[in-house]
Amino acid sequence: MVSSHFRVIGFNQSPVVLQVEISGDNVTEQFRQLVQKLETKNILVRLESDSGRMFLLISRFEPPKSRRSWIPRALFAATIVTVMIDGYYRAVGMNSIVKGDDPFYVAVLYTASLIGILGIHELGHMIASKIHKLRISWPYFIPGIPVLGFVPTFGALIMSRGLIVNRNILFDVGISGPIAGLIIAIIVSTYGASVSPLIPTSQAQELAEKLGLVDLHSSVIMDATIALVGKHVPHQELVMSPVLLAAWFGFLITFLNLLPAWQLDGGHIARATFGIKWHRILTYVSIGILAATGYYIMALFVLIFSMRSMDVRPLDDISPLSKKRKKMFIIVMILAFLCAPLPFSILPQ
Repeated sequence: MVSSHFRVIGFNQSPVVLQVEISGDNVTEQFRQLVQKLETKNILVRLESDSGRMFLLISRFEPPKSRRSWIPRALFAATIVTVMIDGYYRAVGMNSIVKGDDPFYVAVLYTASLIGILGIHELGHMIASKIHKLRISWPYFIPGIPVLGFVPTFGALIMSRGLIVNRNILFDVGISGPIAGLIIAIIVSTYGASVSPLIPTSQAQELAEKLGLVDLHSSVIMDATIALVGKHVPHQELVMSPVLLAAWFGFLITFLNLLPAWQLDGGHIARATFGIKWHRILTYVSIGILAATGYYIMALFVLIFSMRSMDVRPLDDISPLSKKRKKMFIIVMILAFLCAPLPFSILPQ
C-alpha cells in the first residue's frame, strides 16, 4: 500500500513500529490518501523527516469507542431548559424597567438565538470535517447555571474520532467554527439591538444604583451593530434585551475560542500556522490576556489543561501550511480583537 503512493527506499521493523524510508513528489496529498486508506484498517501512519530523509512510522491503533448516542441528545435538551429558564427571568427583569413582550416569547427568541450561535459554530466544524473526510462526534452541548450563575450554557464541543492528517486540515477545522458562529452572532446582535429600548442616562444611573445593574463591556462588532440600527444615541442608554445578550455571549465565546491557546480553536489555528514552539508561547500569552481582562477562571482552566496536553500534532507535521492560510491567521487575530469585550468604546459618544 505504501509503494502505491511513494517510492520505498528501505525499511526497519520493530515489534510495534514499521519504519519505511520513502521519496516522491506531491508528498502532502499522497500521504493524505495513504492515511485515509490505512485508517480503515486501524493502522496509524506518521510522516517525519531526519537530515533531509523522509520516513513513515506505521503502527496499529485502537479506534475510539463509540459513545452512547443518547448522551448528546440529553445534554442538548438540558441546555435548552437552562437557557429557556435564564431567558424567561431576564425578560421579566427587563420588563420591570421597560415594558416589553411576553417573557415566554422573549425566552424562546433568546434560546433560539444563543443555541443557534453555538449550533452553527459546531456545524461549521462538522462541515469542514466532512470536507476533509474526518470522522467526528455529534456536538455535546454543556448546560450552565441559569439566572444566579449568569451563564446558562458553557458552550458545546465535538469529539474527533478521526486522524488530523496535516496542518491545512487542522487549520480549516479550527477556523470554520468561529467564523460560522460569528456570522450568526452579528445577525442576532443587529436584531437584538433593534428591539432593545433606550432610556435617559439619568434614569439608567438611578436604576443601576437601585437594582445593582451591571454594565457589560461591549465589543467593537456589537457597538457597530448598535450604531447600525440607530441605537447609539447621546444622553440615552440602551437596555440590553435578552436577544442582544445572547449575541453578547456569542461574541464572547468567539473571542475566547479565537485566542491562540491550548486546544481552543485559535490554538489549533496557531499550532497549524507556527508549530509547537510558538503555539506554547502564544498559549501563555493568551493566559495573560485572559487574566488581564478578568477571566481568571478561564485563564486557570487553560493553564491547568495545557500543562497536561499542550500539543495537537498532525500526522504530517513537515508539510508547511499553505500561504493563503498563513495570511488568514492575521484576519483571525483581528476578529478576536473585534469580538473582545472591551472596557471602552471606540465609537464617538
